[in-house]
Amino acid sequence: MMRLDGCRALVTGATGGIGRATALALARKGARLALLGRNAEKLEEICREVHRQGGIALPVVFDLAQDEGHERAVAEAVAQLGGLDLLVNNAGALDFTPFEQQEPAAIERIFRTNTVAPLLLARAALPAMLAQGAGRIVNVGSIFGSIGFAYFAAYSASKFALRGFSEALRRELADTGVGVTYVAPRYTRTALNDGQVSQMAIAAKMRMDEPEAVAARILRAIEKERNECTIGGPEGLFARINALLPQLVDRALVSQTRLMGRFARKPAVM
Repeated sequence: MMRLDGCRALVTGATGGIGRATALALARKGARLALLGRNAEKLEEICREVHRQGGIALPVVFDLAQDEGHERAVAEAVAQLGGLDLLVNNAGALDFTPFEQQEPAAIERIFRTNTVAPLLLARAALPAMLAQGAGRIVNVGSIFGSIGFAYFAAYSASKFALRGFSEALRRELADTGVGVTYVAPRYTRTALNDGQVSQMAIAAKMRMDEPEAVAARILRAIEKERNECTIGGPEGLFARINALLPQLVDRALVSQTRLMGRFARKPAVM
């Protein structure tokens, strides 16, 4: 069991739905937080909320889609917290668009935020964790990282890559005391999923979770030191079937793909 009381944690995407809920849940458990995001005003707001709960939270202002600076962001968090026990790579970028219409800049930002940044942050966090022989890296992916969905081609690809990285790094760190957890939420009610995505999800009758419910599952996975956590029983089963018999899933998704296409004709705003 990983103890969260007194745990020194860096959480990315801390001003968004799942990140914010995770930060508040960690604070309630007694964790000391460094919260990373690109909006200084929103970061100050969530830090104040943690302080009102009696917790400790310090802001780290940084845009994960930048070419460089990831090591400095982690170093800032380590300096403020006096070390690092937990890294939660939660920040994400999304674009719900037919692939041929997707802007190259959007594709690049999706991969920089969803894949490259978690790799660079994990690399920067590892020296401190390896030196103390303990720690955990949590990568928040998506069920779309196990099942490729139409009109989410770049997003799905970025999450597939994050899942593969998590698996490989976990095996590499097996004898070090540092663990890796990959979390795959299903559709969650957040600002990232507003607009066309939300309308499509309602029309497709997708199962939906609140950010607080997802955060609770993330904390449970951390405390139990789980390797993977897929949120949603039916979705987890569907992912396993997709891994073994993808042609069955191809056929099962035909009608849903047609419906999704009606909502994805205009580029979504990230």
